[in-house]
Amino acid sequence: MSPGRTTPGTTGEPSRRDEATSDARHVSASVVVDALTAVPTWAVSPLLRPWHMRWGAKTAEVLAAMPGDEVVPGAQFLATRAITIEAPPNEVWRWIVQLGYGRAGFYSYDLIDNGGRPSADQIVEEYQQIRVGDLIPMFHEFHGLSIAYEVDSFDAPRWMLWVHRPHEHERPDSTWSWRLTALPRDGTRLITRMKQDYRWWTPRLAAFNLVLMEFGDFAMERRMLKGIKMRAEAAFRGRPHERPASGQRPPVEAARHGSA
Repeated sequence: MSPGRTTPGTTGEPSRRDEATSDARHVSASVVVDALTAVPTWAVSPLLRPWHMRWGAKTAEVLAAMPGDEVVPGAQFLATRAITIEAPPNEVWRWIVQLGYGRAGFYSYDLIDNGGRPSADQIVEEYQQIRVGDLIPMFHEFHGLSIAYEVDSFDAPRWMLWVHRPHEHERPDSTWSWRLTALPRDGTRLITRMKQDYRWWTPRLAAFNLVLMEFGDFAMERRMLKGIKMRAEAAFRGRPHERPASGQRPPVEAARHGSA
């Protein structure tokens, strides 16, 4: 997963962020062992690149347009991955919008991407009202800075686009897009696309992104997609099925990437 945007530290709800930082000092052995299980995948990821860059995705999905494809046209890293979930898009959406370090986590290797704090296994209502311009933290605040993607645009519960800028007024160097397609019998096809421009003229940042994306991204995102699937399916099975009111239009928020 990309390091995300480096921006001035955000305010928001401090309680879970503070707890995440505190929990990092008291990491359980099970969380450490869980992270170690990913080491073999990290080590061989470059060798499996043609396979894992399209993990779970059909050829048509790899070739299809995704929100924000035009934002980072020169990306050296372009991964399209997908998973089928036995729950409707509105259910799956709830688990995606609360993603983030110090929020609900990433349902992945919590030692690596959530400071050792377990990812949420329930909906966290305070993170359900997502807005354009919201930051999705990838890591903890560092010297007053927050490493995060920015919500660029979305059409709930159909698609969403996150963008990252190395600095506030730079053009984006990374995008992370999400598409949720309704399937028969209350199913969802979830497709994600990650794009990263390494920008070799900034050697240290390029080297960091290269190692992170080429070695770490696949193991983390595969675990995350499976985590979304597991949680959404369990939640959907566990309560009466909800349907949007007749004629109800979900929120749509317009893109911001052109305003940078």
